[in-house]
Amino acid sequence: MGEFIKVEAADGIGTIRLDRPPMNALNRQVQEEIRAAAQEVSERADIRSVIVYGGEKVFAAGADIKEMEVMSYADMAERAPGLSSSLGAIAEIPKPTVAAITGYALGGGFELALCCDRRICGDNVKVGQPEILLGIIPGAGGTQRLARLVGPSKAKDIVYSGRFVAATEALSLGLVDEVVAPDEVYSAAARWAGQFQAGPARALAAAKIAIDGGLDGDLASGLRLESQVFAGLFATEDRAAGMRSFIENGPGKATFTGK
Repeated sequence: MGEFIKVEAADGIGTIRLDRPPMNALNRQVQEEIRAAAQEVSERADIRSVIVYGGEKVFAAGADIKEMEVMSYADMAERAPGLSSSLGAIAEIPKPTVAAITGYALGGGFELALCCDRRICGDNVKVGQPEILLGIIPGAGGTQRLARLVGPSKAKDIVYSGRFVAATEALSLGLVDEVVAPDEVYSAAARWAGQFQAGPARALAAAKIAIDGGLDGDLASGLRLESQVFAGLFATEDRAAGMRSFIENGPGKATFTGK
């Protein structure tokens, strides 16, 4: 476990817990600990889905500006790829992931949330990409993942203005997927994550590869990728068990081992 990022596991759900009070600012150490946590939950067989959580008061209010303020162009040119890839490690987790957002998810904090498959937030939350107010732009995937999520026009409005987006509008824009009472955020995320505990782990990973990978190219390339990962699942025990169970017992009754 890292100093500021901890991995907790229970009932097949792994929680990547940010714990750098008061606002979970993402300095370089936090970023590298996020990378390590993503690798850990990816490798652990006892973890079937993942929640990214900043605690009851705040998800993450952004990058550590005090750390960034003293950096030169040369410093950031060297560091920027690592910044993007450290948060991007969350997107590469081959399991269903959900961000449980409380308080604020701004700048790098919202970029971290964007790396998850789903976002659930409290009804008092503020999200956004306010980097423009510092004379910069999002640098850890915000311009790319946000535009892919909500389209270029909405993404430009959010990035150009740097404004904070309240929960209701965030839901209507598609920035988040579910809004609940503030004290129900983690439990709602756990309910979503919990549905995959008995699911076919390799098929879930394949679905994630096909969907995310397909967005990086044209339709023809995406269809080729889908065909490849689809065919690959015919080498798994779960595919054999699922089809056998369907024939013998009907749909939805298979027992999967994740192999």
